[in-house]
Amino acid sequence: MKVLFDFLKELRENNNREWFNENKQGYEASKEQILFFTELMIQEIHKFDADVPLIDPKDCLFRIFRDVRFSHDKSPYKTHFGSFIAKGGRKSDRAGYYIHLEPGNSFLGGGVWHPEAAPLKAIRTEILDHPEALKAVLDDEKFKKYYPSIEGEKLKTAPKGFPKDFEQVDLLRYKSYAFGFQVEDQTVLGDDFVSLAVDAFRELSKANRFLNDALDKWC
Repeated sequence: MKVLFDFLKELRENNNREWFNENKQGYEASKEQILFFTELMIQEIHKFDADVPLIDPKDCLFRIFRDVRFSHDKSPYKTHFGSFIAKGGRKSDRAGYYIHLEPGNSFLGGGVWHPEAAPLKAIRTEILDHPEALKAVLDDEKFKKYYPSIEGEKLKTAPKGFPKDFEQVDLLRYKSYAFGFQVEDQTVLGDDFVSLAVDAFRELSKANRFLNDALDKWC
């Protein structure tokens, strides 16, 4: 990943089209690295999560070009590479696995981030019906080693249409059911990054299985 990190560090200091066009070779080499890593993760995840097919890694990789139409920051390029591995690739509304590579801010994770109203209601309904199943995942020591908590914003009270006196009401208040953990640069650049990612994603599959079962049942 050194080529990728070196390119992103330079891009951070030279985030303009002229520099980018002059360094297209570095971009293409970096893109090949993240695509190779994404393909490797797809193959490994497929072994323990049948919901993830052997898809083209290009369908999982997010574009490096920023949408600046509604942003005060007019920098044309992202300073990271990201891939979302799930059935349907990066545009999927299913629970999946996310890779974020950025010098000083790399992380691995996944789940469902800011789902639309219908899938969010489906997940909450499944939690209401089977809270013990999700709690078993969240309380699992191997899972907690990577993902100590659900990430993202929460409602202040129970969502509309759900009982406020539900014993596990806190689990219903999340707007996302997402998980993640930071990875230091030296780890990303080290020899054990692949095995770490596979192990972390294997643990994440426990939560993703619950989430995707909910989507299959209620959507």
